[in-house]
Amino acid sequence: MELENIVANTVLLKAREGGGGKRKGRSKKWKEILRFPHISQCAELRNSIDRSYLSICERQPIGRLLFRLFCETRVNLHLCIQLLDAMEDYEVTPDEKRRNQGDKIIKTFLSKQSPQHVNIVEVFADQCRRDLERSPRREIFSTCRTAVHEYLRGAPFADYQNSMFFDRFLQWKMLERQPVTKDTFRQYRVLGKGGFGEVCACQVRATGKMYACKKLEKKRIKKRKGESMALNEKVILENVNSRFVVSLAYTYETKDALCLVLTIMNGGDLKFHIYNMGTPGFDRERVQFYAAQICCGLEHLHRESIVYR
Repeated sequence: MELENIVANTVLLKAREGGGGKRKGRSKKWKEILRFPHISQCAELRNSIDRSYLSICERQPIGRLLFRLFCETRVNLHLCIQLLDAMEDYEVTPDEKRRNQGDKIIKTFLSKQSPQHVNIVEVFADQCRRDLERSPRREIFSTCRTAVHEYLRGAPFADYQNSMFFDRFLQWKMLERQPVTKDTFRQYRVLGKGGFGEVCACQVRATGKMYACKKLEKKRIKKRKGESMALNEKVILENVNSRFVVSLAYTYETKDALCLVLTIMNGGDLKFHIYNMGTPGFDRERVQFYAAQICCGLEHLHRESIVYR
């Protein structure tokens, strides 16, 4: 049994490192698997998907990236993206450094004298400056962020939908429609077990990316009348979009199980780090860091009206 564990661990570690070859864990046929369909095949999809700014440019990673690439082709739009990034950085800046970060944003993007100023937020410059002097709160630039998004969701978003970047987005969405089965992945060792089944490591053949596959056994679900609970978990994970909460990447089913393919968290669980890494326990700074991450995850869930049990 111990030998089997050693072999399973070795195989998993090799997979995480990319298999040691040039393909980095990808299948020999990865180019064929990820070949884009011709744009003419995306006509039906163009008319059927949710084409709102919120859905395409904020909630979907590939849509967000392609919209940003489109904005980089126009100076004024590129400045808007830079401002959004700066405001996002401001919100996670430590309290003692936030005032300087806020001053930099105002001087760079809100001041008329700056070559990088963004016209649509000039009107908020004085108010932001007063608020920053009073107290460098996280929410100081929230009005600016709302104004930038309102601007981007107008004419810029309409232009984006007529660009080659949106065509590429549609091609990616067509690839997403490919059937997902157990053959989409390579399966590795069991990472843990739960009430309805087990969690194992898996790797997407087309990309080499590692995930955790949570397998919910159908017999156990039916025996414990957990159908609504399993469906609820899937729906919640689909709607969650936070770096502090695991994301649902794929779902599929086999004859015996419902499978949720999730973000894999490498490096061991909290108990392992407390008791098996050096001196037992954590120092104060590390505890604060982990607690802050947990709070950010819970805050996101609460914004989505989700309560963590």
